[in-house]
Amino acid sequence: MMQTVRFHDLGQIDYKEAWDLQETLLAETVRQKTENRSLAPEAQHPSRHFLLFCEHPHVYTLGKSGSEEHLLADTQGLSEIKATYYKINRGGDITYHGPGQLVGYPIFDLDHFFNDIHQYLRLLEESVIRTCAEYGLRAGRIQGLTGVWLDEDNPAKARKICAFGVRCSRWVTMHGFAFNVNSDLSYFSKIVPCGISDKGVTSLRQELGREIDLEEVKEKVLRHLMSLFPFRLQAGVNEELPWPLQSS
Repeated sequence: MMQTVRFHDLGQIDYKEAWDLQETLLAETVRQKTENRSLAPEAQHPSRHFLLFCEHPHVYTLGKSGSEEHLLADTQGLSEIKATYYKINRGGDITYHGPGQLVGYPIFDLDHFFNDIHQYLRLLEESVIRTCAEYGLRAGRIQGLTGVWLDEDNPAKARKICAFGVRCSRWVTMHGFAFNVNSDLSYFSKIVPCGISDKGVTSLRQELGREIDLEEVKEKVLRHLMSLFPFRLQAGVNEELPWPLQSS
């Protein structure tokens, strides 16, 4: 059955606020799934799926499998560049979020898509690979390294354009991807991005030599996600969200 997803563009939003919202949506979805187990099939409520797009003010986040040594700035250094830092509950190591970067947070119940977290990550990657292709960039994957890369087959030139890190609870996802569109790449110098010291990072702006319309990129990524999973958007996009946030 084709699934329906509620899409919300949050604009620029504090990282912790977006994290709290994801936790709220995930917890409610898991609660409903648990309650359904005690109900007759005809009385059960189907899971709701959400897709959040946003940007964040400058922030570094460290996944649960990462090393704090990969943050190269101390508290004073973070203050000087007006950046914050959070240890969070996704997989992966350290990454950067900031203005000009498209961040996507799918809160999907994979029981209604497929029960395979690796397939889930590959489809998220594929949406960005296809978006890059629309800008004339050939992007791909590196074996053993989650993410989307340019010149992935040349170790000396390989550079990441999109990072991924997810959490999954009872097959409900949160966190997601960070696609460098017009990102200030200097902020990556304060970390060992994703714990990988021998490869660089890049952005659409860096590769194409011009500012990129972020709204245009959102439309392309969304279209590819809808095709790959697949799903349709619920009518009335950007309806009210649960506390503590409302959509923009």
